[in-house]
Amino acid sequence: MSSSQDPLAVHNSSIVIDTHADTPQRFVDEHWNFTDPLDGGMLNYESAKKGNLDAQFFSIWVDPSQYPANASARRTMELIDGTLEQVRRAPDKLAFCVSAEQIVAAHKQGKFAVLMGIEGGHSIEDSLGLLRDYYRLGVRYMTLTWSNTNDWADSSGDIDDPTVKHHNGLTPFGKQVVAEMNRLGMLVDISHVSDKTFWDVMETTKAPVIASHSSARALTNAQRNMTDDMLRAVAKNNGVVMVNFFPAFIDEQWRQAWNAQKPERQKAQDALEAEYKAKGLPVPYAASDRIDREFADKIGRAPFNSLIDHFDHVIKVAGIDHVGIGTDFDGIPVPPEGIDSAADLPKITKALMARGYTAEDMHKVLAGNLLRVFQAVQAAQEKPPVVAPR
Repeated sequence: MSSSQDPLAVHNSSIVIDTHADTPQRFVDEHWNFTDPLDGGMLNYESAKKGNLDAQFFSIWVDPSQYPANASARRTMELIDGTLEQVRRAPDKLAFCVSAEQIVAAHKQGKFAVLMGIEGGHSIEDSLGLLRDYYRLGVRYMTLTWSNTNDWADSSGDIDDPTVKHHNGLTPFGKQVVAEMNRLGMLVDISHVSDKTFWDVMETTKAPVIASHSSARALTNAQRNMTDDMLRAVAKNNGVVMVNFFPAFIDEQWRQAWNAQKPERQKAQDALEAEYKAKGLPVPYAASDRIDREFADKIGRAPFNSLIDHFDHVIKVAGIDHVGIGTDFDGIPVPPEGIDSAADLPKITKALMARGYTAEDMHKVLAGNLLRVFQAVQAAQEKPPVVAPR
């Protein structure tokens, strides 16, 4: 086969970008470095190189159950620092990037591009000033909510919980947040938000949006996934939907089995939390993740083709220009069958090309679409915040 038809050659000739991995917790809590061996994780420098992953948006996620809402900023800053420290420790291998152009430049230099996105608007503690500070530090997207509704936007994660105060989407301040992100040139991420919040964002934003790690609800009926109407709206907005690898979002049978385990799993998590609370400590993600992995092992792996079905569906509904990769590595208990780490990403290209997608299509999915949106959002930037001279 010619290089244009060989999936591995196509994959290796492309820039490959993943918009969501929860690895920063390992940097901070486990004192683990990105250049270290995997040691049970899903992403490190070696696996990224093997899978030709060139750029990673690292998720800056503060667990709202472990850190009070008014103390989110400190944990956010620690995670940002932990991520930036990786670049300082390995400047020959890693490059910190804040634009599409810098990703391309890092690729040409043979360096792995490190980027950051905040997961959960609670990290700004209802302050546009903090939002601007995060931008100054290099954060280039923010997921408006995590699984928790915050003071200005409803989440899909608790939308059916009557004990949670909801806002019917975005509050007026929430709309200010979106407008300020547009002004800064920061990507607005609508993964995790409630349906009403999504539609409020689409009415408010003046720039393309992303879903950094969301799959298709038509195939897997999880509230976290996007309906076909949402997929079409993102396409109309010129945005991009990055497909999530979590089995509960890509395989309906696995999702139902996972949900059936919830009472037993929650009991184990509650016992763990009580143990750490007695010590006056937050529960480290690695400890709670260990419990989730044990329960996921009881179900087994979701079929690899379920993941490919979601890529295929999003492409068919939104179009080839509006899909990408948002693995959720190190933030999920287990990926689907055949995907153990970033080293396995070439399998995505091979499977999609087996379904008839071309080399040009794959270059769009692997990086082109995200780079286009990133450039468009930064081109719509008005006045960026003042940054202290270096």
